[in-house]
Amino acid sequence: MHIPVKRSRTNQVIGGVIGGFCEKYGWDPAIGRVLYVVVSLTPAFPGIIVYLILWLLMEQPD
Repeated sequence: MHIPVKRSRTNQVIGGVIGGFCEKYGWDPAIGRVLYVVVSLTPAFPGIIVYLILWLLMEQPD
């Protein structure tokens, strides 16, 4: 099973997951990363686990 969003090759810090979503939807990658970190700091959102799962499910960059 794959998500139809590709990981970013150019906008990656670790795996390109957030950069891939930002490229798909036309967002600024820096703002996307900051929002992801802020949401990940809340106790109800397991940020690292979600990131790793998305890393496995997203398609490889071209």
